Amino acid sequence: MREITYAEAIREAMSQRMRADEDVFIMGEDIGIYGGAFGVTNGMLEEYGPERVRITPISEAAISGCAVGAAMMGMRPILEIQFSDFVVIAMDNIVNQAAKMRYMFGGKTKVPAVVRLPSGSGLGFAAQHSQSLEAWMTHIPGLIVVQPSNPYDAKGLMISAIKNDNPVLFFEHKLLYNEKGEVPEEEFEVPIGVADVKREGTDITVVATGIMVNRSLEAAEQLEKEGISVEVIDPRTLVPLDEKTIIESVKKTNRALVVYEAVQRGGYGAEIASMIGESEAFDYLDAPVSRLGGVATPIPYNPKLERAAVPQVEDIIAKVKTIMNL
Repeated sequence: MREITYAEAIREAMSQRMRADEDVFIMGEDIGIYGGAFGVTNGMLEEYGPERVRITPISEAAISGCAVGAAMMGMRPILEIQFSDFVVIAMDNIVNQAAKMRYMFGGKTKVPAVVRLPSGSGLGFAAQHSQSLEAWMTHIPGLIVVQPSNPYDAKGLMISAIKNDNPVLFFEHKLLYNEKGEVPEEEFEVPIGVADVKREGTDITVVATGIMVNRSLEAAEQLEKEGISVEVIDPRTLVPLDEKTIIESVKKTNRALVVYEAVQRGGYGAEIASMIGESEAFDYLDAPVSRLGGVATPIPYNPKLERAAVPQVEDIIAKVKTIMNL
């Protein structure tokens, strides 16, 4: 396999599905000549033309409304919300329309739409362009929520998302776009709802999402030098959640830490922690399940403060040592 970036993996997945299925098209602000806010759609306008690469007005409500309608009529739209923070303007169409239509119509309609959501901090975009809002979407029945942490998973999950007959919220961390990894050239699917054990260990299970998978892996390498064996699990999809893989890991290691970038209060990590506590893994725990999330503050513009607002590698190491009574 060759190495490509996270952004290239997403672009390749969309392009391959557009070649294979004429009902697939993309839409969003500045996705044409400009290539999208983060360059993910570079070159797609030239290849597929303005009918299938639809440059929209600056209106998330309009974009999402058109996508829901197109999906209900049998097309498979992929819409880019430039920054995940702007999803608030599209919430009615996503939450009250896309998520509910298949249920309300007794299964006689489908809404196969993918909503791409560049999210997270680390690039100095400040409070209104750096949030991690995935927990909001996990609360809504009818929505699938995906959060890949590497190029391989990004391509495979994007292909699965486009083929799915339900609305999929696809969270892409902005710091990952230039990260490289091995990815097959051909089409392949990473199944939705299946977690991945990124690193095996015996002393503690770290369940991490998004960019925190990479930081947890780095922390695990450093902790190994101190004799602590960390198992790192990437759920890959938050809804549906692969509970079995997480539970089996915790039963093996007897300790659990959930790491995520979003504000710790009310974050999705609480759902994972609660799930562990209510499962058969509870009887195997040698310490309470812990969470490590972001500080309850708007993301600062100042680089040092921005870094301090969300978990870093050193924070994960310190938390693991605390759980291990070290």
